[in-house]
Amino acid sequence: MINNGRNSKLPFDAKKAIAHLKSADPKLGELIDRAGPFTLRIDSSVTPFEALLESILYQQLHGKAAATIHRRVREYYGGDPSPKLLVETPDEVLRAAGVSRNKVLALKDLAARTIDGTVPSHSVIAKMPDADIVERLTAVRGIGPWTVEMLLIFRLGRPDVLPVSDYGVRKGYALTFQRVPKSRQLASRDLPKPDVLFRRGMRWKPYRSVASWYMWRACDLARSTAPAGRSSLK
Repeated sequence: MINNGRNSKLPFDAKKAIAHLKSADPKLGELIDRAGPFTLRIDSSVTPFEALLESILYQQLHGKAAATIHRRVREYYGGDPSPKLLVETPDEVLRAAGVSRNKVLALKDLAARTIDGTVPSHSVIAKMPDADIVERLTAVRGIGPWTVEMLLIFRLGRPDVLPVSDYGVRKGYALTFQRVPKSRQLASRDLPKPDVLFRRGMRWKPYRSVASWYMWRACDLARSTAPAGRSSLK
């Protein structure tokens, strides 16, 4: 998730989390030692509505294209719109900014559900359990569990989120825990099924977000050590 706002301190003790993960899973501990310090800083400068608006605009687009559309939308409103203003905006205005028809519908639904309280304010969401947040926010058109999981990790700093369907987390798991012959590149068939990742992740509770962050770092390490011109994943 894009971090354009101010960084906030984590709502949990990162040193305690690292110590727990190393003790609970020595193999993960080896990755932690290779990858280095846990440097995640959460961005709590935006409301859930604003964070989800950004997420919808970025879905299924390359970063540069999504950033251009997001910038056009914000320029039209002079910043992030209020839910009421977004609901009242003619669809053609958003379409002219490059927002697809389906995303216009999703944005309007997000705004309407923020107005009716389905999407809570930041002060309310901060007190809600993770499962309740997922249930509430996935009621919005175009918002699935993965999008909410990213919000939980990067906006709210929840410590125990494991996005088992995330491509990078699955790839990092394969690079760290699965034996792949060095004679060939990592292939899509090597990626673990979500249930495999979930079972291993039980060792990491209550700091599965931190473990997930290190799965992403495993991908970074693989890219930095891959021979020039070759990818570590087909």
